[in-house]
Amino acid sequence: MAPTHEEMTAPAIPVRPVAIVTGGGQGLGLGSALALAEEGFDLAVIDLAPEADPAVLEGVVARGAAVRYYQLDISDLDRQPEVLRRIREDFGRLDCLVNNAGIAARPLTDILELSPEAFDRSVDVNLRGTFFLTQCFANLLIASGAPEDRVYKSIVIVSSIAAELVSTDRSQYNVTKSALSMVVKLYAQRLAEYDIHVHEVRPGLIATAMTASAGNTIADDWIEGGRVPLARWGQKEDVGRAVATLAAGRLPYMTGQPIWVAGGLNISQAP
Repeated sequence: MAPTHEEMTAPAIPVRPVAIVTGGGQGLGLGSALALAEEGFDLAVIDLAPEADPAVLEGVVARGAAVRYYQLDISDLDRQPEVLRRIREDFGRLDCLVNNAGIAARPLTDILELSPEAFDRSVDVNLRGTFFLTQCFANLLIASGAPEDRVYKSIVIVSSIAAELVSTDRSQYNVTKSALSMVVKLYAQRLAEYDIHVHEVRPGLIATAMTASAGNTIADDWIEGGRVPLARWGQKEDVGRAVATLAAGRLPYMTGQPIWVAGGLNISQAP
């Protein structure tokens, strides 16, 4: 029988770090949550739905982690501190924030016809929500002081190849994702003195419900035409492994840099 309550637990393991994953109920967020669970993290999953999908909780617990679900629209800045404080109280610690939640540009709209309302909504969620959730999380970590166990502390922001590659029918998405790259650099610089590492993961053509909703004709052409040297669609597990590698501190002398998970799409090719 599927679980009906919000918390599920696995057998206790000493000093399990805790990761928060926004948009963790599906797609890249779910891939990240599952990979983090395999890496030894307990999980706080944040998403929009009023209640957790039992399959998500079961998948995390099956990998040996404890998990709780929290409902939050990250554009609701007033609720951000309340939810983060509740997570810290529930788990007793905070170690990693994975900023994955975001919205796509739907419907695809030419830049010459884009409405201010569509632009503002993308900024509110993708940029403003992420910026201030990062700020709130960082301040909680700083206030907690240096942990005795010296567990690696990190913030991972999931941006997109749209941070650099132009698409004039999803301009608001391009703008917010490119701005997130600067957010990563700013927080990496500011938080280095506290030994908090800030990373950017740039997914490429990843097979998710979000990418499917836009239609895949151009992307398929890119893959078949050699624009993507590793000629396949990426999977959410590919992004999850990159996020978990960073969160686990296996690249300890790095901060503020983008990691492309795009099959080589970012390699410059001669015409």
